[in-house]
Amino acid sequence: MIGLDFGTTNSAVGAVLPDGRCALASFPEVDGTTTTFRSVLHFPAESDRRQRVGSVAGPMAIQSYLDEGCDGRFLQSLKSHLASRSFTEAWIFGWKFTLEELIGRILTPLREAAREQLGAQGDSVLIGRPVHFVAGRERREDAESDAHAEGRLRAAAYSAGFEHVELEYEPVAAASEYERGLDHDELVLIGDFGGGTSDFCLVHLGPSFRGAADRRTSILGVDGIGVAGDAFDGRIVRHVVAPRLGRGTSRRSMEGGELPMPSWIYARLERWEDVSFLAAPKTMETLQRLQREADEPTRIESLIELVEQDLGYLLYRAVEAAKCGLSDTDSTPFVFDQLRRRLGCEIRREELEAWLTPHLDRMAACVDRLTERCGVERDDVDRVFLTGGSSRVPCVRNLFASRFGADKLRGGRELTTVARGLALLAAERG
Repeated sequence: MIGLDFGTTNSAVGAVLPDGRCALASFPEVDGTTTTFRSVLHFPAESDRRQRVGSVAGPMAIQSYLDEGCDGRFLQSLKSHLASRSFTEAWIFGWKFTLEELIGRILTPLREAAREQLGAQGDSVLIGRPVHFVAGRERREDAESDAHAEGRLRAAAYSAGFEHVELEYEPVAAASEYERGLDHDELVLIGDFGGGTSDFCLVHLGPSFRGAADRRTSILGVDGIGVAGDAFDGRIVRHVVAPRLGRGTSRRSMEGGELPMPSWIYARLERWEDVSFLAAPKTMETLQRLQREADEPTRIESLIELVEQDLGYLLYRAVEAAKCGLSDTDSTPFVFDQLRRRLGCEIRREELEAWLTPHLDRMAACVDRLTERCGVERDDVDRVFLTGGSSRVPCVRNLFASRFGADKLRGGRELTTVARGLALLAAERG
């Protein structure tokens, strides 16, 4: 059995080798190889439309998209749709694809890499899942939605060629990886921050628990919310990008008065997986009408250009670069020069932290809910292990430092901890 971390932004696959080492498969990219496989698909514009079109997945999908001049269809954050009952299929160049089939196209090269590089049969897989899947457009976070998402994830794995599929909570997998370095027992709070979800686990780890027949007896509880890196990026879009594309400006009504620009358009910009939906013919007609009515038509013109040229991924890279920059410095430039009208400004870390306050409050409430439900006092927690890309954001770390003490915080391989933990758990299960 192999361990597979299918993430909203990045994925990875690993296995425990016969000599006991935990290894991850690697994948080619422009500058060499990587063990993180971007969870994206590109359908080239030059595909033969007469037959079911092919796609490119992972790091090379990004290169394929850029090589075509950002043409074709580029899909990302597909995991965020698993709980949504409204997203069942997508039409690409006249061909219909189910969500499960699209995700299967991402999982297939991960399975093939495990077979070729790690010597795995590739028939059985342990896949990570969040405690609660992203709620989707219905904004429902409940057991029914989670079960719906889990069923679709299993179906996607079967479509990729796996015959036996098991699932495990992602923070539980991260706990397994952290435990490898322990020579004593600890009560650990695990925090795993992905692209779509933030998940937490309170668990006893160490020599006394490592050999238990049922490792779940050491898990005190799990919890999670559908807020993570993508939502952080969305805040930058709302406060930096959207105003430069018309958010907050006015338009003339048919009666001669003034109305604000529709907020739903800019809400779509805040969710990367929703940007492509703005290219629908009716929506484009609406945008063109709004440009004629706008008090500042050049801003709406830039919005139309962004949507028509499908520049969502390049915008995402610029926003992510600014977010990462603010993890290291007190201010950083935001620059997006792919439009005729360049977007740019300076962003201060204190601004970002203010924008993220609602999300940080939800994280704090989730952690407090978990410790209270488990009957654990903050002083009882020996370590706080934070992993995932957004665990490096200073205000996220400060949230846990203020509750548990900065001396208790630990970190790891942010993008591959869950995959390594899944591989270890998969080896235990055979």
